[in-house]
Amino acid sequence: MLPHFADLLVQSISKAGAPICVGLDPVLDRLPAALASLEPPQALLAFSQGVIDAITGIAPAIKFQSACYERHGSAGVASLEAAISHARAKGLVVILDAKRGDIGLSSEHYAASAVSAGAHAITVSGYLGPSGISPFLAAGLGVFVLVRTSNPDSDVIQAQPLADGRSIAELMADTVNHLGKAHLGAQGFSSVGAVVGATKAHEAQALRARLPRAFFLIPGYGAQGGTAADVQAMLTKARGGILVTASRSVIYPTAKPNEDWRQAIHAAAVAFSREISQVVQG
Repeated sequence: MLPHFADLLVQSISKAGAPICVGLDPVLDRLPAALASLEPPQALLAFSQGVIDAITGIAPAIKFQSACYERHGSAGVASLEAAISHARAKGLVVILDAKRGDIGLSSEHYAASAVSAGAHAITVSGYLGPSGISPFLAAGLGVFVLVRTSNPDSDVIQAQPLADGRSIAELMADTVNHLGKAHLGAQGFSSVGAVVGATKAHEAQALRARLPRAFFLIPGYGAQGGTAADVQAMLTKARGGILVTASRSVIYPTAKPNEDWRQAIHAAAVAFSREISQVVQG
């Protein structure tokens, strides 16, 4: 049985010192030249293991973009599972960024797959209703439900007003909160979290008010335009409840002359950790 996800995450953040998550989105044409001779699945695995080694002890969590591995077929999925195993062995909390969105038996299969792969949590779409989320919770996973995503055209759907005055994003936040009440851990947080982009921080206070016990998984910080003030708006009153993600700025840093690519990633992760620590401290 998986541990309570929110409790595990709180403990891991406390140990690492900063609520950061490194997004592992490996793309072949951006991998280090030293891996160019490998077949794609093997290159993905070697890169993933190098990133994991570089961020161990700095980041409490890692988020695997499933699509980057799945596009390479069964061998790519095998590389993903091997990389997840390596991350767990290093003590990282593993989030599978798969954005699943189905109901009933299909969701049960997706949940079983994520557990089998070794994930502690998964990203899901809640737009089919609670029955698309509950099977993942029943399997013991934490979930991060898409509430207010960082892409600019999300406004076309998520910002639209309802007859009762709420936005669609606020409706989804209320759904997350309702589900989450039955999944509170000893640390006071729920295993049902929300994806809330840093670029949508003007809505953060309204969403946080609706989700006082939910972790916010926050993409969009840094390269996409999210700022320190945006992240601060998403903190709980106790200055917790956030997990800020960065992908490209950490896994594809500009290396110094003669610097090993893993050393460059390590340095980028340290800088990211320090920056977010300062954000949390205000």
